[in-house]
Amino acid sequence: MELDADRCYRALRARDSRFDGRFFVGVTSTGIYCRPICPSRPPKRENCTFHPSAAAAEAADFRPCLRCRPELAPGNASIDASARLAQQAASQIEDGVADGGSVDAIATRLGISDRHLRRVFQGEFGVAPIAYAQTHRMLLAKRLLTDTRLSVTDVAMASGFNSVRRFNALFRERYRLKPTDLRRATAGREVSDRFTFELAFRPPFDWQALLDFFAARTIVGVDEVAGDTYRRTLRMVARGTEHAGWLEVRPVARKHTVRVAVATTFAAVLPSVLAQAKRVFDLACNPGQVHAVLGELADANPGLRLPGAFDPFELAVRAVLGQQITVRAARTLAGRFAERFGTAIETPFEGLTRLFPAPARVATLPYGDIAALGIIATRAKTILALAEGFASGKLMLEPGADADACIARLRALPGIGDWTAQYMAMRALTWPDAFPHTDYGVMKALGEMNPRRVLARAEAWRPWRAYAVMHLWQSLK
Repeated sequence: MELDADRCYRALRARDSRFDGRFFVGVTSTGIYCRPICPSRPPKRENCTFHPSAAAAEAADFRPCLRCRPELAPGNASIDASARLAQQAASQIEDGVADGGSVDAIATRLGISDRHLRRVFQGEFGVAPIAYAQTHRMLLAKRLLTDTRLSVTDVAMASGFNSVRRFNALFRERYRLKPTDLRRATAGREVSDRFTFELAFRPPFDWQALLDFFAARTIVGVDEVAGDTYRRTLRMVARGTEHAGWLEVRPVARKHTVRVAVATTFAAVLPSVLAQAKRVFDLACNPGQVHAVLGELADANPGLRLPGAFDPFELAVRAVLGQQITVRAARTLAGRFAERFGTAIETPFEGLTRLFPAPARVATLPYGDIAALGIIATRAKTILALAEGFASGKLMLEPGADADACIARLRALPGIGDWTAQYMAMRALTWPDAFPHTDYGVMKALGEMNPRRVLARAEAWRPWRAYAVMHLWQSLK
């Protein structure tokens, strides 16, 4: 990624939030690196160096600013093929795939060679994937030391370090202080039943539209919308161990951030939980980039986001239940499904009482048990096929996966056509170019009932056709 130093410095002087996360500034006179929105007095031009990522800044021997906290910077969505590949790898690093030091697993999951991964990653972020992963772990550890009461040992483990000794040594080497020094600086905070974090985004952000979308699709007992807040139960599986709890997300007044609170039961998998929250609420989106392609279609609601999914299997079941019926009817069926086959869980919230059933549990059911809920037999069999695919690992719907390959595998299952597969890609994969062109709402909004002509009109919106869908649906309200 090429950076124009003069343009970067002008953005730094202006504290322009549109550049937050796009670059970081290293200050040679202090040895610290900052976000371009740092509230500190801007340094002199001759003392500034500019870096495409936090990892690149740390590779140049800068340590993170304690005021603007580079670990809170938003992501950087990209439409370039190589850059998108690098972004997918970075997303998987955030999910902990590279914990342990190897990037081979990431290359395998992306279907490329480790050599190609290193080349495109270096070009996008200015450092090798392993260095990026190390910086990510260090910044996460810094955040946990600052924002939680986890012990230093637990912080090291949650951040992906297998050795507390190695963690302590690297922390002192990188940040010129001991982990316990940072913990003492925040020692007055009360112990809570939750971890709370703030995640940044680029404005504009139409939070209400996103909340309305989720509210219309909540499942009784599993998730809910209350006021300006979204809550849900959640199951995470990491290294063969299941972690269950709850999560709450709400906007922060007068700041370009959302506050995410999660149950302390997720201490060991916090990186994955936070990475999921970023994707589900599309916090890495660059609205200006999307608007530039969609043009007039996005004029009315430039802050619309692409809603993701915390549980890909849950989303897949919902998509099948929603075939050729209303959103409200699908919600009713999903509620029955969760009530009958889900697992009870205790939470601080009266409306959150169940975990959505796991694929392995559903895969053992006779299809008649599913059909008995009022779900037609063919859809019950489709749900079983999905459950078997997820449980066996043959079907993985996760961001970073090859969208075309996933869509093809989905369409090979009984009862899944193009609309269902595209909708799953749009939500579970958060694939920005997914386009369910046979969707009635899309056709109605366009005033065009011929699917081929709908596809032709959508060509101008590539590679943001999924965002176009959101704008088309919004236009019908």
